[in-house]
Parts: sequence; structure tokens; C-alpha cells
Amino acid sequence: MPWLFSYGTLQEERVQLATFGRLLGGERDALPEFEPSVAGPHANLTFNGRADSRASGMVFDVTDAELAAADAYERTARYTRVMVTLASGRQAWVYVHDDEA
Repeated sequence: MPWLFSYGTLQEERVQLATFGRLLGGERDALPEFEPSVAGPHANLTFNGRADSRASGMVFDVTDAELAAADAYERTARYTRVMVTLASGRQAWVYVHDDEA
């Protein structure tokens, strides 16, 4: 099953219930070399390459169907899904704002 890293609204219970129909079990994690930023009205992450930068969030074990549901949820805010390596060493998907979407 894929891992999904969230630094924003996918951590909220109401969003999880509306998007996945259940509450996700997760663990705290971080994304090295990224920093929180803003893309319009939405939270975002920006890669800066600095070893001392980390974006905090949660990592969730989701099904392929749940990942597709997350794609639909995030697409409305012009996010795209990319693969990253978290501080824990896990490979996970994360959504970042896509200026060209």
C-alpha cells in the first residue's frame, strides 16, 4: 500500500471522512529540504535543498483507491502528486502546488 505525506488539510478528521470515508491512522514525519510556503490561498511546500529545512506533517498508509480519492480532492486546488523521501526513510507521495495545472 502506498504512503501519503500530508502537511495540510488531509490531516483533518472532517477532510479524511469526506475524502476517504474513514479516519486514517498515521505517524508524525517530516520532509527534509522543503519548507512551508503558500500558493494563493493554499498551504504549499517549496524545495530549497537546505539540509536544515524540514516540513512537518503526517504520513498515512492508504489504499490505491484512497490515493485516487486524494488526487481528486487535491486537483481542485491545482496540486500535483510527487514522490519524496521522508525523514523516516519512507518513500511517500506528497501534493505540491502546480503552477501550470
